[in-house]
Amino acid sequence: MALLLADARLPGGGHAHSASLEPALLGGLPAADVPAWMAGRATTVSLVEAGTAVVASRVLAAGPVAEDDGPAALAAVERAWAARTPSQALRDAARLLGRGYLRVARTLWSGHPAVVAVAGQAARHGSVPRAVVLGAVAAASGLTPADVVRLTVYDDAQTAASALLKLEPLDPLVTARWVLDACAAAEPHVPRVAACTTPESIPASGAPQTEGWAEAHALRTQRLFRA
Repeated sequence: MALLLADARLPGGGHAHSASLEPALLGGLPAADVPAWMAGRATTVSLVEAGTAVVASRVLAAGPVAEDDGPAALAAVERAWAARTPSQALRDAARLLGRGYLRVARTLWSGHPAVVAVAGQAARHGSVPRAVVLGAVAAASGLTPADVVRLTVYDDAQTAASALLKLEPLDPLVTARWVLDACAAAEPHVPRVAACTTPESIPASGAPQTEGWAEAHALRTQRLFRA
């Protein structure tokens, strides 16, 4: 299941996003520093996303989460994610990605309570972020928390690597090495993030420069990727 979700051919919307790499390059990041940037992202921003997905999967796997005003427990997870993602541009991009992930979830696990709950949240309050939808997919498919963390980190790194090949002429095998290095950098953090059980336990490892680049990128009229 993790291999399926990590497959770039799955229509998740990543082709329109660079995992914040285009904003970084346009903001002045030298291409030579991309490997270090990817490793840094894997141990900061990616872990926020991964922790959100893990907690969302646990909330959704615990049983029905429905109230008159929507799933309050799920909303708490989304608020915790938003508090750890200060950039409005990045939150908007994550919700657009969430729409694509929800389409996949509703197609493959249409009747699962976790997917139904997230779809209901989206219908009532607008698109939910990719990490929350990934939590629903994990609950529906039985992915382990550790697999969810590794999948999130890999997906983020691979999205950046794929975008880089469109932005800079490089050998694809070089970027493949960088993806592996980014995943290796995150590996020591996997047990801690996989153990998250509440919104408060989601990592708060932000990347302020990335936030600034994203906000500047959102104002550009010429860009290849949404974010």
